[in-house]
Amino acid sequence: MKRIVFVYNADSGVINSIKDYFHKVLKPETYECNLCQVTFGNLGMRKEWSEYIKRLPLPVDLLHRDEFIMRYPAAPRHFPAAFIESDGKLETIISAHEMRAVPSLSELMRLATERFKGTID
Repeated sequence: MKRIVFVYNADSGVINSIKDYFHKVLKPETYECNLCQVTFGNLGMRKEWSEYIKRLPLPVDLLHRDEFIMRYPAAPRHFPAAFIESDGKLETIISAHEMRAVPSLSELMRLATERFKGTID
């Protein structure tokens, strides 16, 4: 079965979440996870993003960098990014370069919708 996999350029865990929160608030210009920036506000995941991923026609995994590396040890390690997984193989749908350039949540959703069109059938 196919899945959509979004990977944050941040590690999992409470301590990392706290560090990331303060980094985003105090020095957003140096924060390295644009996917985190556009999909999370100061109080958690943006409602618009949560609703968007629920409407996607495939199951969605939202993984931190360390979780992704454990699950896919041979996969490319350029984050943040989005992939389609099919039978354990990954296809990059939104590259790290593209993800870093996304200026807003609405633009991320537009880009994701466009990229997923031909791959999720």
